[in-house]
Amino acid sequence: MFDQEKFSTRLRKLRRDADISQKVLADVIDVSTNQISQMEKGLKTTTLARLCLLCDYFGVSADYLLGRTDEPN
Repeated sequence: MFDQEKFSTRLRKLRRDADISQKVLADVIDVSTNQISQMEKGLKTTTLARLCLLCDYFGVSADYLLGRTDEPN
């Protein structure tokens, strides 16, 4: 099952660990900086295509980012 809180927390942590700004991540998945902020706050999610981009960019599985497993790969 999808866990919105884990998604937002993990996305924020992955971005910070990669030492990139919300603007850089927004450019990577072609959304606004505001949307990244809302995703990190748990107010919004994203499309399947953009979820794939996030997983590829950070080198993690979709199950990890969605909170379905605690194993990143």
